[in-house]
Amino acid sequence: MNPDLHRLQPYPFEKLAQLKLGTKPPADLAHIALSIGEPRHTTPSFISEALIAHVHGLANYPVTRGSSELRQAIADWLTRRFSLPAQSLDADRHVLPVSGTREALFAFAQCVVDRHRNPLVLMPNPFYQIYEGAALLAGAEPWFMNATAEHDLIPNFNNVPEAVWQRCQLLYICSPGNPTGAVLSIEQLQHAIRLAQQYDFIIAADECYSEIYLDEQHPPVGLLQAAAAMGNNDYRRCVVFHSLSKRSNAPGLRSGFVAGDADIVAKFLLYRTYHGCALPPPTQAASILAWRDEQHVKHNRALYRAKFDQVLEILSPVMNISRPAAGFYLWPQTPIDDAEFARGLYAGHNVTVLPGSYLSRDAHGCNPGRNRVRMALVAETDACVEAAGRIRAFIEAQ
Repeated sequence: MNPDLHRLQPYPFEKLAQLKLGTKPPADLAHIALSIGEPRHTTPSFISEALIAHVHGLANYPVTRGSSELRQAIADWLTRRFSLPAQSLDADRHVLPVSGTREALFAFAQCVVDRHRNPLVLMPNPFYQIYEGAALLAGAEPWFMNATAEHDLIPNFNNVPEAVWQRCQLLYICSPGNPTGAVLSIEQLQHAIRLAQQYDFIIAADECYSEIYLDEQHPPVGLLQAAAAMGNNDYRRCVVFHSLSKRSNAPGLRSGFVAGDADIVAKFLLYRTYHGCALPPPTQAASILAWRDEQHVKHNRALYRAKFDQVLEILSPVMNISRPAAGFYLWPQTPIDDAEFARGLYAGHNVTVLPGSYLSRDAHGCNPGRNRVRMALVAETDACVEAAGRIRAFIEAQ
């Protein structure tokens, strides 16, 4: 057995299931889940139709690097979306399709971490649990950068000791953040790039929520965009991860990509050639169309904006809650312990939220998720509004 398996922490949803054991919510209230970030808006019909139209592709083995047409569609989208210099992205060298970014974010650490050099992998706190598991199974120690309200829910790179940077081999960042919705500025991204250049580590930027934002005139900045703006047009030490799950409401498609530093992408391709994770041809055909279309993405953002408006109107009078810059999560403070809040809400009102402390670790004297909960506004608007009303009733009864 892998000797590091015992180091894995229970997944947040395992802890949530244990928390709910023994509770009996009201039978007359339908359950509403705000705990899992699974998009439930309708998958665009052209994606489904493309899968069906290309089902004959199942007769062929796909190549690990994906089709040239898919890689070009991705390179074109990145260049348009993040205003990258023309021709700076070579679809053959800088882009690699992957079977969902969850798998890729995990596999990336296994590829790039040298476990024989006492490695550290840095990550935000709270965080997507894959980062920690990837670090542990790669033989590294996670080092948590607290994202607290005092620093606008953004990790403060200036609080990281130099000795930590010297051992850092991989830095995970998540912008827009899960669960905070906070967005790193171009200056903060460039600060991270300068640190990577100084201390020779790789940045893995999880940008899977980048296409769900509130202000149509100000989309979140990306790592490659920040690199290009400072003259790093070969994207050295920078790798981004994107997915169609949130952008296109297609979590079951399991389609995303990795892009950036050509040397790193080449090594990751070598790793994945043995890993065996090529996208099926029908998935590739549907993904090409998805990356080339923006209308369905704009419509998706409008749906989320409407939900935020209605839910915040209900909850703002009774909770310390604010509208995030991006993503589809709310990250409010709770009037009582977050786990107690989640259990009581489920038991009394049949609404499930995720305790913030389950998404965080105790680090540097605090747990940044304590006395917060994550609410995923992924259900239909009526269900989200109904859930908000029940949450308000629960709080007002305290």
